[in-house]
Amino acid sequence: MSQFFQIHPETPQKRLINQAVEILRRGGVIIYPTDSAYAIGCQLDDKQAADRIKRIRRLDDKHNFTLVCRDLSDIGTYAKVDNTSYRLLKMFTPGPYTFIFNATSEVPRRLQHPKRRSIGLRVPDNAIVQALLGELGEPIMSSTMILPGEDQPMTDPEEMRDRLQHEVDLVIDGGFCGAEATTVVNMCDQIPEVTRVGKGDPTPFQS
Repeated sequence: MSQFFQIHPETPQKRLINQAVEILRRGGVIIYPTDSAYAIGCQLDDKQAADRIKRIRRLDDKHNFTLVCRDLSDIGTYAKVDNTSYRLLKMFTPGPYTFIFNATSEVPRRLQHPKRRSIGLRVPDNAIVQALLGELGEPIMSSTMILPGEDQPMTDPEEMRDRLQHEVDLVIDGGFCGAEATTVVNMCDQIPEVTRVGKGDPTPFQS
């Protein structure tokens, strides 16, 4: 039976944030709000928890997980970012974008794209996520909370609790945060390429 926390979207209660992070550290899988849609996530180096997410979402080994980061210093740890890319990131983070970069050796191979050795990274503009990441001290490995057979993210925390209470350890109710996935920008080559249009404005990355 999963736990259910109602956390204030602008002033997150520290006690509940601490409890949520403890659940992550104990190998838990959590559902939490971002600045575009709800996400499902776990600790970066927890293979068992990642496998649980794959089962819940019925993901194959080709799925690109995203590392949800607190700020650009995290991104520099896990991705190979040149000066031009860094300047772009400064303009568009935090925000509803996922950026695909070539991964550094800090990223476990099982999380990288099997052929391209890339990883998705993002910095959400959401107080609850920022509080979780600040307490955890590392990125959360995440995927958008979309159930198998659906093409839109789930939006109602009560429904998530009802449908997934035996499969996840915590659902965080942070209010309505949107029903649109992030815009995905591939930054592995010299020229940014928009590979999915979502909540973030794709125009600045299109030539």
